[in-house]
Amino acid sequence: MKRLSQRRLARLAFAAVAVTAGLALTPALAGVVVRIDKSSQRMAVSVDGTTRHSWPVSTGRRGYGTPSGVFRPQMMARRWFSRKYYNSPMPHAIFFHRGYAIHGTYELARLGGLASHGCVRLHPANAAALFALVERRGRHNTRIVISN
Repeated sequence: MKRLSQRRLARLAFAAVAVTAGLALTPALAGVVVRIDKSSQRMAVSVDGTTRHSWPVSTGRRGYGTPSGVFRPQMMARRWFSRKYYNSPMPHAIFFHRGYAIHGTYELARLGGLASHGCVRLHPANAAALFALVERRGRHNTRIVISN
């Protein structure tokens, strides 16, 4: 039988303790994952790996792109008004990158197409449901993935 070095034994012991304690050796995935596909103008919301919602959205129109990448919610506000764009209402806003947010809109006819100044717009009822979910599960347990 091959002898194990002290270092290898220590690593194996740490791995056994980590697995027993329920800790993952790789970064944990967030409990809530919000996936926004700019090409289809859809949002899918998964909780613990199970898709719970699929909604139409509006992302940035020409000249006002919505950033792509992986983000976490930075700030949340039930009632918010854009200081930059004529005090436009942004109900149930979840800010994820600089001034960009996921929020409700009253321009329902434009959902499913490019329409915003870069934010991700949702039906107000869907924005409220997402806001409540992120609030309940925690910003630190939420990932926002935006792809082209």
